[in-house]
Amino acid sequence: MPHDHSGHDHAHHGPPADGNFSQAFKWGIILNLLFVAGEAAGGLWANSAALLSDAGHNLSDVLSLALAWGASVLAARRATERYTYGYKGITIQAALVNAALLYLALGFILWETIDHLRHPAPVNGSAVMLLAGLGILINGFTAWLFRSGQKGDVNVRGAYLHMLTDMLVSVGVVVGGALVYFTGWLWLDPVISFVILGVVGVSSWGLLRETVQLSLQAVPEGIDVTAVREFLLARPGVTQVHDLHIWPLSTRDTALTAHLVRPGQPGLDNKFLQTLQHDLEHEFGIGHSTVQLEDNMPGMGPHGCCEELVA
Repeated sequence: MPHDHSGHDHAHHGPPADGNFSQAFKWGIILNLLFVAGEAAGGLWANSAALLSDAGHNLSDVLSLALAWGASVLAARRATERYTYGYKGITIQAALVNAALLYLALGFILWETIDHLRHPAPVNGSAVMLLAGLGILINGFTAWLFRSGQKGDVNVRGAYLHMLTDMLVSVGVVVGGALVYFTGWLWLDPVISFVILGVVGVSSWGLLRETVQLSLQAVPEGIDVTAVREFLLARPGVTQVHDLHIWPLSTRDTALTAHLVRPGQPGLDNKFLQTLQHDLEHEFGIGHSTVQLEDNMPGMGPHGCCEELVA
């Protein structure tokens, strides 16, 4: 029963693991670190829970950017005899750690916001508006840096969504600062902080769910297993498909293994395999496929496959 691995060198969808976005990660980290320092100092000076909560979230974004950048650099390293897939899987682990750090930061910010709600104090609304306005520019620019790759890599998409969310949150802080400035209602500041927490928590939930699924080697979102199975069954001469597995190698690379039953066909059909692997990559974004061809359906062994049927 022949196997074929010749399709593994096809170009993968999405941005390069460490090329175009290294500069985006670097500038995103530098700009956001400077902004976090300024926003935290301004939040303490202006006594603004909204600014402090936004600074805390921005700090978690800096850590997320650093982890994602480091993971993308490691993912670009060559495979070894021990790590035969290379280090691609670290991008999934980094995304999972980032999600955990985010919700840990949200819990801390929630605690601080409740304390400010119980003990309201005067807020410098003009300082809040100024710093949050600066946040709109910085976060908007950083999101723009990642916009072109956010559909190809969950790490890049995470960076893009975090920055875009932060920009929108900063808009909310500006509005809140203006309301406090003109109305003098001190309770508005922690209420706005609660809204920020809600927005960030809800917007990050989908990313958290996807990273958990990737860590469990679930079929990546956007790939329909039924469609893949039907696609394989429609190949010339294929009568059955079994032991079909699809899983993520990284946040942007997908692998597939399958057994195809082709009665009466050549045992080794390189043209068939090359066309199949090409089509799997271009139809479903599966760039690493291993296919076994069989001339009859094997019996099921204790592990699912593959005791040959006895005539």
